[in-house]
Amino acid sequence: MRLLLLARHGQSLFNVDRVVNGDPRLDRGLSPLGIEEAGKLLGQLAGVSIDLCVVSEFPRAQQTARLALGGRDDIPCEIDPDLNDIRLGELEGRTLDEYRHWKQAHTHADPFPGGESLDDAARRYAAAYERLLQRDEDTILCVCHEIPVRYAINAAGGSADLDWPIHGIANATPYVFDAAGLERAVRKLASF
Repeated sequence: MRLLLLARHGQSLFNVDRVVNGDPRLDRGLSPLGIEEAGKLLGQLAGVSIDLCVVSEFPRAQQTARLALGGRDDIPCEIDPDLNDIRLGELEGRTLDEYRHWKQAHTHADPFPGGESLDDAARRYAAAYERLLQRDEDTILCVCHEIPVRYAINAAGGSADLDWPIHGIANATPYVFDAAGLERAVRKLASF
């Protein structure tokens, strides 16, 4: 891999409802705004030759990728479950405020009740990104979720806190990594 274009999905119906979703079977897809955002991503990617697209198991990520590729059926698309959103367990379907309250009261090493910890997710993301680094394709588009994108950006920058300094991740916006930057992210994420 020479270049990774890493993007969060477009706005989802769950985003609109301010509800958290970590189970791909329950995903309700993109909102009308999310569909528009994916269309804008198509414009941002129009001048780039993409050799491979990798997505999570979530329909919102897959829908974003399809729209962003604009019918370029010659680009293979693969699903990597390690790029899935956080496994929330008992917090599944709860409000964003409940999720944030739980997260503020616990460390990243604490698993969500019946789910995984944020540190476990970081290591899972490291494994997915490591596989992308090993790919033969030159330019890869990866569409997944806010947390794996945020973690990769902050880890590549050397932050000790994967949530900062970059926190808000724009929907359907490509963040660019070369191989060296992604390698830095993988090393840091794997250390959690």
